[in-house]
Amino acid sequence: MAKSKGQLEADISEALIKFEKEYMGRGPEQTKTYIIADMIVVRLQRVLTPAEQQLAGASDEMRGLTLIKQVRTELLEKARPLLERIITDLTGKSVKSLHTDISTATGERVIIFTLDSPVAFNSEKDL
Repeated sequence: MAKSKGQLEADISEALIKFEKEYMGRGPEQTKTYIIADMIVVRLQRVLTPAEQQLAGASDEMRGLTLIKQVRTELLEKARPLLERIITDLTGKSVKSLHTDISTATGERVIIFTLDSPVAFNSEKDL
């Protein structure tokens, strides 16, 4: 039986929080997931480590910002198979693509998954 939209969004948020803690070393303070047809948007707030916050505020700010983005992007690319498996296990759908960006100003990361087809839910009212 399919889950409700709200339950599936909560399950994805929980799984991504666990991933961030275990793989990246620090979890976000807040996470919200939105499922829109064949897309999943995950917004993770305040994900920067204290060291990254220091680097982002260093005197050579642009170099620090670039380094943070490069490292975070590389880490996520290495973990891509794991992330895709998490989403597939929860939704039953294959991941077609994954897009991400992080703001060093706000410490917010956004991850977007596009799926092979729209996600089915428990009832139409959940759409």
